[in-house]
Amino acid sequence: MAADDHHSHDHDHGSELSEMQARVRALETILTEKGYVEPAALDQIVENVETKIGPHIGARIVARAWVDPEFKGRLLADATEAVNALAGFDPVASHLIAVENTPTLHHIVVCTLCSCYPWSVLGLPPVWYKSFAYRARTVIDPKGVLADFGVTLPAETEIRIWDSTAETRFLVLPMRPSGTEGWSEEQLAELVTRDSMVGTGLATPP
Repeated sequence: MAADDHHSHDHDHGSELSEMQARVRALETILTEKGYVEPAALDQIVENVETKIGPHIGARIVARAWVDPEFKGRLLADATEAVNALAGFDPVASHLIAVENTPTLHHIVVCTLCSCYPWSVLGLPPVWYKSFAYRARTVIDPKGVLADFGVTLPAETEIRIWDSTAETRFLVLPMRPSGTEGWSEEQLAELVTRDSMVGTGLATPP
């Protein structure tokens, strides 16, 4: 009987995945048939999300700042200019400000009114970033929010909140993990998480 139960579980799980795939394909078909989108446009959107936008873009920016003091200075002085000057990156349209975490200062980004987010360097915002709970609690209880994300800071660390707007977005420059001396830019980028660039996380230790 245990073998039959196990088989049934596998079958149900596979059906769930197939159902989701079927729904996505049906939605694509309907949108295409009604003339709302072109198949080529859908393909381009997927390619852009995978290659041109997303947290990996921000991770490359952070890693460059960790290994290149001159670029780091430019990033903190004018993040929009610094990012737009990098080859291979789509231009940042909105005003981008980079803020640096230090042993005594930690930054968290939130949008208290809606969900303004630096999509050009971090991709689409996670669901929790858009939630009312995150938007409300971050301002009044930032340490509690960090604890929810598994981050505990020293008691003396100052926490500074940055409120994104339609005109201004923020990118947190997390602290470089110790033990990464001599690492390449590509290796360092692997340690940079989306949450660490929002301020609700830290860079992954090696």
